[in-house]
Amino acid sequence: MDERRPSLHPAVAEIRRAVRAALADLDPKATVVVALSGGADSLALAAAVAFEAPRARRDALAVIVDHGLQEASAAVAASAAETARGLGLAVRVVRVDVGDEGGPEAAARSARYGALRTEAAERAPAVIVTGHTLDDQAETVLLGLARGSGAASLQGMAAVSDLDGIPLVRPLLDVRRETTRAACTAQGLSWWDDPHNTDDRFARVRVRERVLPALEAEIGPGIAEALARTATQLREDAAAFDEMIAETIEDIVEPAEAGIAVSVAALAANPAALRHRIIRHVVAAEFHQSLTRAQTLEVARLVTHWTGQGPIDLPGCRAARVGGRIEITAR
Repeated sequence: MDERRPSLHPAVAEIRRAVRAALADLDPKATVVVALSGGADSLALAAAVAFEAPRARRDALAVIVDHGLQEASAAVAASAAETARGLGLAVRVVRVDVGDEGGPEAAARSARYGALRTEAAERAPAVIVTGHTLDDQAETVLLGLARGSGAASLQGMAAVSDLDGIPLVRPLLDVRRETTRAACTAQGLSWWDDPHNTDDRFARVRVRERVLPALEAEIGPGIAEALARTATQLREDAAAFDEMIAETIEDIVEPAEAGIAVSVAALAANPAALRHRIIRHVVAAEFHQSLTRAQTLEVARLVTHWTGQGPIDLPGCRAARVGGRIEITAR
């Protein structure tokens, strides 16, 4: 008689490995809060967490956020909850009110992450894990490219980020969407296809359904992987720049009345890329505002093309050259 154990499906194995690696780098006492929508990506993630968390002696919880934006949203949430319980996960279903600030996608995202953070904070220490895949990363990079806001918009999503003091982890950023579906099928898990994911009113859907397939057809396979690699490389470059700025900024910045001042000579001595990053960093750190490239260049001209021009109005602040300093003050 053949006593061999049945082989594990490669898709299931890949996702479990990704989750295992992500959990290994986290606080060993942290509860794992899984953002579960009922879609294939988050369901495959939930199944992997349900398998890996007990082996790492961790508590795990699936949080299903019902946005109430579709007629059947309560039934979808209930079905996802039932599936999660069948996997052995504790479950919380949270109904949220979605506003309209920033548009429907942004408002729903804000409400969702607010609910996830609240649930995680109640179980601190805790980490939130989401099912974003390599395909999501590629779409994010292309959308950033369309915005044209520089390298920062091409960095995509970080594998680990911070959500108001709670670690937000994306274990599946190296996993293709087709793999999550294969993993669900192999484990007999039925997923829900959100109709918004095929609604071409949304830019992300158009990128997913039209732009990426066209690029693959015209340029060749591997576009999504190449875009994801680009995001990783740019994120590494940005981290290096941040270290350089941290080392530089202490020597060239000093307090000013109602703001902060930066040495003109020190800014002029730096390469343009670093100079622009320092300007953006100072405004973001001091006034919690983001500058466009045009605004950044206008401030930089106070250093590189000084002709006696007056103050520059910026979001939440004003920049002016005063002697040998650029003073950035509240307005």
